[in-house]
Amino acid sequence: MYFRIGGIPAHPLVIHAVVIFVPLLIIGAIVYALIPAWRGRIGWAVLALAVIAPVSALLAKLSGQNLRTHLINSHFSGTIIAKINQHMGYGNMTLWLSIALGVVTLGLAGYLWRTVPAGSSESVTVRAVGAVATVALGAVLGYYVFRTGDTGAHIVWSGI
Repeated sequence: MYFRIGGIPAHPLVIHAVVIFVPLLIIGAIVYALIPAWRGRIGWAVLALAVIAPVSALLAKLSGQNLRTHLINSHFSGTIIAKINQHMGYGNMTLWLSIALGVVTLGLAGYLWRTVPAGSSESVTVRAVGAVATVALGAVLGYYVFRTGDTGAHIVWSGI
């Protein structure tokens, strides 16, 4: 079944959620990991984004697969499908990396809410590893969000 919203393919509408929520997760998770003074102010928002961003990426992936199937059934082939496949590859990485960043963010938040003495070696080690993982995942995820959007925009606007 080909999914449409108001007569428009669902995918171009659904991706707007990814464009909003995934970068917000990246920024929020990095700020949460690196700036302890802000954790109390942004904690709930970051936790919500850790769930919402990967779900929006999943919905974009599913609607994109649906659109690709529709295009193939409409006899599109060759260059356009190859470009869509490249776009889907970036989108798949965006999904998996957003899940990974969401899990790391939830894990770090769960750890920080535990009662662990602030200066203990466990606390320092876990916080440092959590911060490094968050920044690294955020940077790589930011790259894949950009590449996914860029390849998708080139498909739409290249006149193919």
